[in-house]
Amino acid sequence: MTGSLELRHFQQIAPARQALIDTYADVRAPLLHLPNYAVPTFAERLDRHAGEPGWGVVIGYADGEPVGYAYANTLAVADRWWTRMAEPLPDGFTDIPTAALKEIGVRGPWRGTGLARRIHDELLARRGEERVTLLVNPSAGDGKVQALYGSWGYRDFNAQQPSPEAPRLTAMIRRIREEGQR
Repeated sequence: MTGSLELRHFQQIAPARQALIDTYADVRAPLLHLPNYAVPTFAERLDRHAGEPGWGVVIGYADGEPVGYAYANTLAVADRWWTRMAEPLPDGFTDIPTAALKEIGVRGPWRGTGLARRIHDELLARRGEERVTLLVNPSAGDGKVQALYGSWGYRDFNAQQPSPEAPRLTAMIRRIREEGQR
């Protein structure tokens, strides 16, 4: 992990697609045998997400090689992200401009270095929404992944199971910036 680290923004899928797929395959290697995590399933999800409003990605490159990424899009008031929640949402909850962090991943050698947080923060720094939400598998890393998001300011607010093949996921949310930080 020597050399330079560069964080690159993309608003279009074409120049980022293969780097995202390759990095995803490495990051999720232990899970690729599960239908929801298979590379073709991810590629289909990626293409669908990239076509949604406000899609953007940050990819971290070390010595020219992709080592991590995060991408998000803007949620509409009636977005299926909201409609798939396990519990009803309070009135007006979906009216607040919100980004959905759809994917984040860092290759093994870069885990524990703070790179995931750097990529996350860089992605959110250019977003115009007030909040960001994500889904996390509560068993990922024996709960450590969810705890990490908690340390980044996210709080649990609901749950969903995005597809029959997917595990039940915890929905988390936080403000993108603290008050007065625009």
